[in-house]
Amino acid sequence: MDNDHDPAAQAGSAHAHARRADHALPGGAFAYDPGEPAALPALARNASPLPVTDNSGVTIDRLRHEQDLARSGDLYLLAPVAYFLLAFDSAVLQVNLVGATMLGVARANPGLHHFRTFVVPAFLPDFDGFFARALNSSTGETCRMRLRTPDAGGVDVTLHGSADGSGQACRLIVERAEGKLAALERSEERLRRIVHSAGEGIWEIDRAANTTFVNPRMARMLGYSIEEMLARPLLSFMDDDGIAMLEQCLAGHAQGAPIAREYRFIGKDGRVVWTCMSTSAILDADGVCLGALALVTDITEHKQSTELIWHQANYDALTGLPNRHMFMDRLRHETRKADRGAAFLALLFIDLDHFKAINDRLGHARGDLVLMEASRRLASCVRSSDTLARLGGDEFTVILSGLDHIGSVERIAHAIVAALALPFDLAGEMAFVSASVGIALYPPDARDIDQLVERADRAMYAAKNAGGHQFSYVTQDLQQAAQARQSIAADLRAAIALGQFEIVYQPIVSLQTGAVHKAEALLRWRHPVRGLLGPAEFIPFAESNGLIVEIGDWVFREVAQQVQRWQRSIDPLFQVSVNKSPVQFRHDADLYLSWLDYLTELGLPAHSIVIEITEGVLFEGAAQVIERLRQFRAMGLQVALDDFGTGYSSLSHLKRFDIDYVKIDQSFVATLENDVGDLALCEAIIVMAHKLGLKVVAEGVETKVQRALLVDAGCDFAQGYVFARPMPAQEFEAMAAAGMQRLPH
Repeated sequence: MDNDHDPAAQAGSAHAHARRADHALPGGAFAYDPGEPAALPALARNASPLPVTDNSGVTIDRLRHEQDLARSGDLYLLAPVAYFLLAFDSAVLQVNLVGATMLGVARANPGLHHFRTFVVPAFLPDFDGFFARALNSSTGETCRMRLRTPDAGGVDVTLHGSADGSGQACRLIVERAEGKLAALERSEERLRRIVHSAGEGIWEIDRAANTTFVNPRMARMLGYSIEEMLARPLLSFMDDDGIAMLEQCLAGHAQGAPIAREYRFIGKDGRVVWTCMSTSAILDADGVCLGALALVTDITEHKQSTELIWHQANYDALTGLPNRHMFMDRLRHETRKADRGAAFLALLFIDLDHFKAINDRLGHARGDLVLMEASRRLASCVRSSDTLARLGGDEFTVILSGLDHIGSVERIAHAIVAALALPFDLAGEMAFVSASVGIALYPPDARDIDQLVERADRAMYAAKNAGGHQFSYVTQDLQQAAQARQSIAADLRAAIALGQFEIVYQPIVSLQTGAVHKAEALLRWRHPVRGLLGPAEFIPFAESNGLIVEIGDWVFREVAQQVQRWQRSIDPLFQVSVNKSPVQFRHDADLYLSWLDYLTELGLPAHSIVIEITEGVLFEGAAQVIERLRQFRAMGLQVALDDFGTGYSSLSHLKRFDIDYVKIDQSFVATLENDVGDLALCEAIIVMAHKLGLKVVAEGVETKVQRALLVDAGCDFAQGYVFARPMPAQEFEAMAAAGMQRLPH
């Protein structure tokens, strides 16, 4: 029969390995070799005195040490001989299963007994002398005597004793004086019963981490039979997280760290089984590692219960959002991060207007539906890195962290107010609420988190007292600035409807031929009061309230129509570049698909449009950027990287992202004539781009010398005042019809 599948043979193997494993346990277990005295640690004679717990002289630290060893090294329970740890007065501090059975004492509370009381009176003088010598022996003492047993009889034993390594206790091994073979057979049988009826799992692996033994409890724990687990790698029963935890533990064990850890296994049926596993190395006589033996306790129910308690303490039961406790913890964490960096954070305090009326009219059950739907709408308005919490009732908070622009706060506040103003469908009945939002900034408005919450709350009430359905800042200056921005936002909405936006075009010239087959589209706003405004004067406001998406869509369609006309009148391959805001870049892909449909409707090749993005866009989430650029390329649109050289990691961007053109920032071009370093940098960018198959456009070329230097450097295209300023489409077309004589060659 194959012994690997024989439970009795497995138990015997486990016994043998258990004895070898005992040699590896650092003080928690003991080394046992039948017929020879145990090699126990020498007494620490110069140990510093410590506070004692009782008249036995054992310190709190020592007891804790022994408890730790018992938890991480409980393999001594399986030893075939009795094992005791005795205080100076022979009080029993620890005892294994064999010892407890021999004397009839409970392992759970051995301290009620003194070992000396179990010595037959005639042998007491021998025991006292032996015990005194053992407490001061570095090599161990041996003594034969008789002990009283629970059945009122007695048993002849051999005692092996030595001082504990801490110098505060005595380790004692009690071996029956009967024949060693009989003792070994009885211990083998006892071990077999213990292993197979143990409430804990026992798992043995070889040095390659393959399973060599498991007891029935271990197999049941994971839902396998013993045969199914044998020879399988330990790691095959774990998920990736469990494997990572185990590898971390093994690294710690190599440095002498404790090895009793929690691990997550995957049962045969796919369920997660949380365990506490104590492992010990199995060594041969020369100290070579043969494998490991582990005691495994199923703590799944405890873990689930703990996680449930933690979740209930930190999350709102109705909405699933963080509650006040977790909100304050997150706020404390985010303010510390803000203290370490240059960014600030904003706290939004949100209260639902007219919510009480819904509760009173429709009942609390439908009021709960409003709260759950409101939480979903709020979550859709914030970033995944932000914290949305419910404080109670109809009060919510949002922590916006890592901000460097106030416009980002207002964009989210606008989105929240708009989202919560939409009707709520409550099982066929429509309900309406709105939101009052208070905004406080850290650190400008408060340096203390309690004060920050109080001021955001106060700002919320200011918004509510003003009629609700709006947001308000803490300070008057910020509030006035916000009102000014809202006024501009209202003007921007009207500008779209009234056709106040204009597009001008700046030629992009081929430095090799002087021809103009490309242009950059630039947006202007002819404000009825303030006159003609450049993009820097209104684009930030359009970004903060989301209007940039609608404006960008209008620009794209106007440019597409213009390109169609110029491909007929100037060049069939004419291209126009369109700048794209980071806010547009985050927008839903359906918008870009509608662009493709529009180009198809016009009969215009998609490569007629070049989308210009800045390096800042590339920092806002690489995965999202890669996906959006992939969509552009799939549509046939080309992409230009604007202001190249002013951001970070530019080389890695050129390798990683789908780019067609590189536009050298005008700050480098402006000093080409006087700064050798900038000239060398421009030359390096051009060479690098060409090796990557990219074309290069130089921006801000204002002198003929700059143009000549760029030609010598091999630059492909250029734009700037030396060629032409941005101009209306009609003027651009007239210039092209004149044959480009206005442009220097």
